[in-house]
Amino acid sequence: MELKAGDVVMLKSGGQPMTVAEVKEEEVLCLWMGMEGDLFRETLPLATLAQVEEEDEEEEDDDEDEDEE
Repeated sequence: MELKAGDVVMLKSGGQPMTVAEVKEEEVLCLWMGMEGDLFRETLPLATLAQVEEEDEEEEDDDEDEDEE
């Protein structure tokens, strides 16, 4: 899996989406917002993460247009 800063990942075991801040070999620095709005930062092993597929913005815009009709 090829990650870069700005990618969205989750723990393979579940949890909240996290943003990749930095990738160093087999370690990934992740940031995420807690339920109370606190910012968390943790370095995690690459093997524990799965990349989250982001929806295409154009698809979201099309869905919104259909809802308005």
